[in-house]
Amino acid sequence: MTDGRSTSPAIDRASAAALMGPLTDLVARAGAAILAVDRGTMAVDGKADGSPVTEADLAADRIIADGLARLAPGIPALSEERADAATPSYAGSFFLIDPLDGTKEFVGGREEFTVNIALLQDGVPLLGIVGAPALGLIWRGLVGVGAERVAVAPDLSIHSVTAIHTRAAPAAGAPWIAAVSRSHGDSRTEAFIAARPGAVRKELGSAVKFCRIAEGGADIYPRLAPTCEWDVAAGHAVVVAAGGIVTDGHGAPIRFGGACKGYIVPEFIAWGDPAAARA
Repeated sequence: MTDGRSTSPAIDRASAAALMGPLTDLVARAGAAILAVDRGTMAVDGKADGSPVTEADLAADRIIADGLARLAPGIPALSEERADAATPSYAGSFFLIDPLDGTKEFVGGREEFTVNIALLQDGVPLLGIVGAPALGLIWRGLVGVGAERVAVAPDLSIHSVTAIHTRAAPAAGAPWIAAVSRSHGDSRTEAFIAARPGAVRKELGSAVKFCRIAEGGADIYPRLAPTCEWDVAAGHAVVVAAGGIVTDGHGAPIRFGGACKGYIVPEFIAWGDPAAARA
């Protein structure tokens, strides 16, 4: 892993766009490696923070690390599976990776686990790709350009590409749809949702929650409790590229790259309609 303290050259939007296709293929290949692991016989180990890690996490991480070294050797990469060896803070351009987001979903036999790759510039997500291999879907976005949902065939060929966009906030009296975690809950998040009378909670796993916001299937995704940067960055880019916004609980932007100890995002809210965040 490249030491993030050495600032890498800035990457422009055109260069980021040129990486979108190869990075999409990389996410698809990492997802295929995850699906190839037998969940019934694999070993599940625990990290220092108590979260699980499996051979599927490590297999996907190896594929991504090798691919990024080939595609963009000059851009540092910070992966969840190698974060212990990283030195914050990261500046300039860098990749932020979660090789298997939703390991609990994966271990539990569910389908909502993802492969997340984000490309950031000066602490702000510029490009994001979120692949859900068990669903045969990849969501991707480039901020300032747009976002897409990609259907991937079992042979990893692209079946279809559909432009996606967030939706307007519900009209007065209409219910909000809130994407919420199936595995994590907290009182502040519940209070935030409860402040929207009639809100409908949609339980989802992993970064799929961001993607449902991006494609207009939900209105808000609040997480008013700490999580890790690699859980957020790719989905953040997809939501913003699709027309939404991601803020902290006070409406301020979120910075990535190790500004908070342990690469923690203290809280965030993904809004499909930016105007709702300012209301």
